[in-house]
Amino acid sequence: MIRVPLRPLARILTARQAGDNPDMIERENRRLRHEEMRDRGRMRAEGRLLFMGIAFFRLFTIIGVRLGILASTEPAEPRLALPGSEISANRADITDREGRVLATNLQTYALYAHPQDMIDPHHVATELAELFPELDAAALERRFTDGRKFMWIRKKLSPEQMQAVHDIGDPGLLFGPRQMRLYPNGHLASHILGGATFGAEGVASAEVIGMAGIEKFEDDRLRDPARPEPLALSIDMTLQQAVTDVLGAGMKMMNAKGAAAVLMDVHTGEVLSLVSLPDFDPNNRPAPILTGDPGDSPLFNRAVQGVYELGSTFKIFTAANAIQLGLVTPDTIIDGTAPLIWGKYRINEFQGHNYGIQTVSEVIERSSNVGTARIALEIGGERQKAFMRSLGLFDPSPVELVEAPGARPIVPPRWPDIVTITTSYGHGIAASPMNLAAAYAAIANGGTRVSPTLLRREGPVQGERVMSEGTARDAVNMLRRVVTNGSASFARIPGYPVGGKTGTADKPNPQGGYYKDRVVTSFASLFPTNDPKYVLVVTLDEPSDNTLSKPRRAAGWTAVPVAAEVIRRVVPLMGLRPVEAEDVSGDQLAADIE
Repeated sequence: MIRVPLRPLARILTARQAGDNPDMIERENRRLRHEEMRDRGRMRAEGRLLFMGIAFFRLFTIIGVRLGILASTEPAEPRLALPGSEISANRADITDREGRVLATNLQTYALYAHPQDMIDPHHVATELAELFPELDAAALERRFTDGRKFMWIRKKLSPEQMQAVHDIGDPGLLFGPRQMRLYPNGHLASHILGGATFGAEGVASAEVIGMAGIEKFEDDRLRDPARPEPLALSIDMTLQQAVTDVLGAGMKMMNAKGAAAVLMDVHTGEVLSLVSLPDFDPNNRPAPILTGDPGDSPLFNRAVQGVYELGSTFKIFTAANAIQLGLVTPDTIIDGTAPLIWGKYRINEFQGHNYGIQTVSEVIERSSNVGTARIALEIGGERQKAFMRSLGLFDPSPVELVEAPGARPIVPPRWPDIVTITTSYGHGIAASPMNLAAAYAAIANGGTRVSPTLLRREGPVQGERVMSEGTARDAVNMLRRVVTNGSASFARIPGYPVGGKTGTADKPNPQGGYYKDRVVTSFASLFPTNDPKYVLVVTLDEPSDNTLSKPRRAAGWTAVPVAAEVIRRVVPLMGLRPVEAEDVSGDQLAADIE
């Protein structure tokens, strides 16, 4: 920039010749220079103000647009942003068929430590050991002082425990947020839900994964953020509670080591109640037992994992098979003279009975081993196998529990005539109570195969037809006679016609053969028989009714009274109206109860 001199020589000389004061020239030039500098400064300031105004206008415009977008979108929970792979802590709730919560999430905290930040490790270790008895003070102090910079102390804390740790007041103790799986009903439906645990973990988040039951079977669906809606089960918690209470009381009265019950809708296959006792609290799932019989663990689901010889409950399948093939009718005469000698084998009746000549209906009503064996020999092994397979008795239950695929029924590898005989009355073949309930549901619903499910379904499901409606109706009538005239007389419930079949099977001895004083008893029932809607299977492991001088272990004395009380308790809850009383005649003596 060229600066103009304040006192130009030419102008000063001219001013002096004219007699003017040269200083006025300097003052005038100084004034002009200051005015020019002021104009340049004003223009620069106006430019800056304009730039800042435009910048603020654009910024507030962006903020306003963003706020508008947020206001117009659906609300959503914020997600935690972490470096590396993201840990998803979201998990959908599980509800019963009426929307009542079975499993949900609870915000809690984990406790971890930065030992290098601790003021007094000895004091911290001592205080934590007092708060949490499972912790050892000496071990904690050793870990606090061995040079590590991070360590977990507890993965879950209650609010009270968190406050107590906070009161210790050491900066080396820190809390990390957690989504904890909560089962508000405690033990109820524990074998269905299974339980959950932590998977991938970080300081600020932890992944919740299923570890058993439907929590593990449906793990991917429950963790899918695109499907946040609750998983609705077929279970009705009111029925579940009623069945659990009655089965637990019956198990104690009958001195049984375990019990199971399955209540199923025969048209949809929905399991309305599934109970296995003893049970556990999924909020504090116990460790599996490593020695002894796995069936003794409370984690063992007897209704699905328990594969038992179910005894005479299989006899109705033999009768239905023969009727379906056109070999017999309910009134066909059968020679039930005992014993039946087949090669080196001797087939006897319960308590040494000899029923002689009888009809097919009487074979089922009296639970005749010999009569059932003769019907089975008419059917033949191949046709017997095909019929049982069609009922699902050779395959694991398809129910949505992670334990189910491993509970494969035990089927004889070879099928000679003696296997045909023993299988006809439920010996030498083993299945789960869930398998048995599905097979009885096929009889109850008019002859179509049922696929049991723990997920709520909308309306009936039409399965493969395994027998005609006429055969199914004949079978239902024969099962009703077992209650009115036969071994299940304790299942008579005024106003609610029940049909069913008892089964008493000796327990196999791991050393070979069978125990003489240990049995598994079952009662497979359907109701109401005038229009069957539900199937109930009750199984007791090693029951014994000791009310008299001689123990009574047969299903008629043990499983039937428990099942009858379950039905009495649940029918009002299910909205079933009583029907007119039926005539009952031809009752057997109590001594004949199997």
